[in-house]
Amino acid sequence: MLFNTRYMDAAVAQLRADGFDVRDEDVARLSPFVRQHINMLGRYSFQLPDLPGGLRPLRDPDAADE
Repeated sequence: MLFNTRYMDAAVAQLRADGFDVRDEDVARLSPFVRQHINMLGRYSFQLPDLPGGLRPLRDPDAADE
């Protein structure tokens, strides 16, 4: 969920920076608990390493799918 939260925040910030009207009441309804890609039976460490370069770039919706 931490990964989802960080990237949702980055996506909302990018949309706002690009001039889209992203309303706070819409953002309040977002949930980071999309879990199809999360192994609920595994062990997890929530200590974030300092990764060089920060977050990966967000996907360009206009780019062709690979």
